[in-house]
Order: sequence, then structure tokens, then C-alpha cells
Amino acid sequence: MHLRSWLAGLAVVLSLAASPARAAVCMETSMTLDAIVEAINATKGCAAAMKLFTDCAFGASGDVQLGEAVEKKCEADFLSGLKGAQKKTYAGELGRCDRKYRNESGTMYRSFTAFCRAEVSQRYSQKALKAGSKAR
Repeated sequence: MHLRSWLAGLAVVLSLAASPARAAVCMETSMTLDAIVEAINATKGCAAAMKLFTDCAFGASGDVQLGEAVEKKCEADFLSGLKGAQKKTYAGELGRCDRKYRNESGTMYRSFTAFCRAEVSQRYSQKALKAGSKAR
């Protein structure tokens, strides 16, 4: 009898491990990676997107997609207003994030890179929003 219970438990664990959709407990519910990206896209700005990213992060390579969604949300605040040299500086800062962990193996380093890039975008967004409020 114990063997059957053990085998049933093992089957459940293996079926969950084989599932391609990752899930995280986020906003007090279990959400897939795609659902978290949709939630980030639906936020009302960069700060809210970054908070959701922080709250829902996997700590692994799945964070790359979450970070990209945050970058896109934050870039909406400033990217169109950057001049050539400023765009180059921004791209350089993102590149530094990419290079920082490039020689490290493991999915947590992909997460670190995603957070680094999202934080750069968030800083640019904050500067743009602060400058915009001063101009008013």
C-alpha cells in the first residue's frame, strides 16, 4: 500500500516537472509566465511593472521575459525622447548588464541580467518623468 502511494506521488511530481509552463505564486494566485507578462503589460507605468516583476520573479531564466516586458513598459516613458548620444549611452548601460554575467553558468544569472536591464530602464524612466514634471 505504501508503495502505491509513493508511486502515485512520484507520478504527480514527474508530471509537474515535465510541464513546460512555469508557474509562480504571484498576487496571491498561481500564475504562468505568460500571465505574469500580461499583468506587467497591463500595469499603469514603469514603477508598477517593476514591482510586479520583483514580486513575481522566478529567480531563473523565465525572468528574461518578465524583464523584457518591464523594459518595454519603462521605455515608453523615455525612449522616444532620447537623442542619438543618449540612445547610445542607454544601449551601453544595457550592454553592461548583458556582459556582467555572461561568463557565468546557471539560470539565476539570466535572472540577474534581466533585473539589471530592467533597473536601468526604470532609472531612465524615473529621470524622464521627473524632468517632465519640472517642465510643467
